[in-house]
Amino acid sequence: MVNLSDISARETLAQHTIDAIVGGTCCDYFSLFGIHATGSPEVKVIRAFLPGAVQVDIVGAADDEPLASAARLHDDGLFEAFVASRGFFPYRLRVHYPLATVTVVDTYGFGVQLGEMDCYLFNQGTQERAWEFLGANHRRVDGIDGVLFAVWAPNASRVAIVGDFNHWDDRVHVLRKNHECGIWELFIPTDLSGCHYKFAITAAGGSQLPLRADPFARRMQLRPSTASVVSGKGAYSWQDQQWMQERGDRQRRDAPISIYEVHLGSWRRTGNGQEFLTYQDFAEQLVQYVVDMGFSHIQLMPVSEHPFDGSWGYQPIGMFAPSSRFGDPDGLRHLIDTAHRNSIGVLLDWVPGHFPTDEHGLGVFDGTSLYEHADPRRGFHPDWNTLIFDYDRPEVVSYLLSNALYWLSEFHFDGLRFDAVASMLYLDYSRKAGEWLANEYGGRENLGAIKLLRLVNERAYHHYPDIMMIAEESTAWPGVTHMTSSGGLGFGYKWNLGWMNDTLRYMARDSIHKQYHANEITFGLFYAFNENFVLPISHDEVVHGKCSLLEKMPGDDWQKFANLRAFLTFMWSHPGKKLLFMGCEFAQRIEWNHDQSLDWHLLSDGRHTGIQSLVRDLNRVYDALPALYTHDADYRGFEWLEAAHPSGAVFVFARRDPDSGAMAIIACNFTPTVYENFRVGVPEPGDYLECINSNSEFYGGTGQGNLGRLSAEACDSHNRPWSLQLTLPPLATLVLQWEQEASGNQKAPGNQEKATVVDAEPFAESLPGSKQSRGPETL
Repeated sequence: MVNLSDISARETLAQHTIDAIVGGTCCDYFSLFGIHATGSPEVKVIRAFLPGAVQVDIVGAADDEPLASAARLHDDGLFEAFVASRGFFPYRLRVHYPLATVTVVDTYGFGVQLGEMDCYLFNQGTQERAWEFLGANHRRVDGIDGVLFAVWAPNASRVAIVGDFNHWDDRVHVLRKNHECGIWELFIPTDLSGCHYKFAITAAGGSQLPLRADPFARRMQLRPSTASVVSGKGAYSWQDQQWMQERGDRQRRDAPISIYEVHLGSWRRTGNGQEFLTYQDFAEQLVQYVVDMGFSHIQLMPVSEHPFDGSWGYQPIGMFAPSSRFGDPDGLRHLIDTAHRNSIGVLLDWVPGHFPTDEHGLGVFDGTSLYEHADPRRGFHPDWNTLIFDYDRPEVVSYLLSNALYWLSEFHFDGLRFDAVASMLYLDYSRKAGEWLANEYGGRENLGAIKLLRLVNERAYHHYPDIMMIAEESTAWPGVTHMTSSGGLGFGYKWNLGWMNDTLRYMARDSIHKQYHANEITFGLFYAFNENFVLPISHDEVVHGKCSLLEKMPGDDWQKFANLRAFLTFMWSHPGKKLLFMGCEFAQRIEWNHDQSLDWHLLSDGRHTGIQSLVRDLNRVYDALPALYTHDADYRGFEWLEAAHPSGAVFVFARRDPDSGAMAIIACNFTPTVYENFRVGVPEPGDYLECINSNSEFYGGTGQGNLGRLSAEACDSHNRPWSLQLTLPPLATLVLQWEQEASGNQKAPGNQEKATVVDAEPFAESLPGSKQSRGPETL
């Protein structure tokens, strides 16, 4: 006969162990709590720590039959029961509180949940789906639903999960450490959807660190609160199958790609301009607007959760959590889904270069430099006062690789724009001599970052070959968009920041000075075909004292608007895909302010609606003329016809599609002088349709032009037997489509219609001047 009293007296917890549990310093809960063997093969011991409980009974898992009543070892809620049983058995805990009695599954009654291969790949730097086992994931274990919490903190001595569900008491749910991979885990057998939580981490030396947000959290609280949130169990039902099937054709390098860059917090606001729109609002309003304007893509500035509005999202804390400013993750999915159902792609601005120093974030996460490089010469960014990821650490590589694939997989983003790539590539970026640490070969290249960029691009394109991976890279680093197999970084596109700087500098000059700086227009064509470029007029160009795009232009108000129209038409005709920041499409007057809505009221002014109408028509003509986009990265798609005019401000070039024979002539006059009877040689005889005249009265110009159509004459000019005699309006750009005679006339641009699910009219009517007002009658 087993004497439970004797066994209990011999094997009850020692006082120092009780003190450690109650004092919050005990590290190894799994060796103490749950069901365990005793010195007698016929007796098992079950322990539980349940603060606030006055009594705990052990009951059968199947029938709730009482098996034993636990003794209370400490008034804080530490209980222990010895049960006569030769084998381990399923059980539950009936817990009596002063005001209620509940029956629960014992959290410490489950074995290890982490998969061996998952941990191995994570430690190797090749884990692509780490979010599926790290963070807070709904699991069903032994027929019981719950949430698996897991966090990488290899140098911590203790990790606990705290949250709404345990009154933020770090003594209740202490995690188990997998010593081989450094990951701590705990399965809590209850549905915690919507609960707030953080990790309570004790450093190796015993010091208690500030509570940490979950690096893999799928949701986070709205700032200034900083807790992570357990996501719901339901799966979003996508309706974008047709888009996903056709995406490859819509995002080919020979496709017309026109991107509208958006900061969700300031595109438009409600409630007297103080309240953010929701993801649902954007699905209804932003998508309708983009469809109406004719853009092919939306590019969202970073939507990962970030504590400081003024960072614009570029200092993220929750890399896996869409910002709660605008709603929940399914709301973002709905926005993307709606865009796709309206044939609009959505790109995400991704920030793998640095992260902020907020105490609830990744910095010194487990008491050591875990995510950031330990040496501040590599681990701290002096320009932004942020920490830099340690790209040489395999687990950090797995974290960033998984994050990139997470957005592409879970949210159906159509590509990623990598922020600040130059700051990742160069160890001496923005550092003086002596402030940076050379690589192993004595060079300034960040070899770990290069390897990471190549890996992310390779794996992303492997899984999703029809996406767009775009680099914001501001130097002459070779082969950014070349294949990794040939030594490139493997991006699909690179922002052409050289073109942007040169052309904006040129456009800001008074006409009389432009004659000395024509190279600022022409130089970009020397390297235009070395990479696959996007021409970016982004948020960075309209802040911090740089002026709005309109106010960069010289002259009086009439000249500013005319210059802007000429520039935008030149941009849409130049080799390279297009990107335009919100507000520039209607000539926002003041610099962008992230704290307020765009100035939509400006659209009551015909000059601003004229710019908006021009951008809308530019997108339509661009989409309809293959010569303007099929050979952006091929010298055969471009030919100078006039690049040496004495004014330094008149340029004529041809854009071609060699495969179809399509051709367009672009004539730019960046002077306030009208050039009548301007003769320029052209490659082919025939008629030329004036598709766009930025000086059209429809856009706010004077209306001088070429009456919609010109015929080439057999008159030598510019070493060509055929030429056009043009009227070049002041401060204007013309787009002329060559009408092929042999193959018959092409369909006039603008007559092709895209399939549209949403009706753009309601939102268009809410913005003055948003109605489609066309240019010359040829449209």
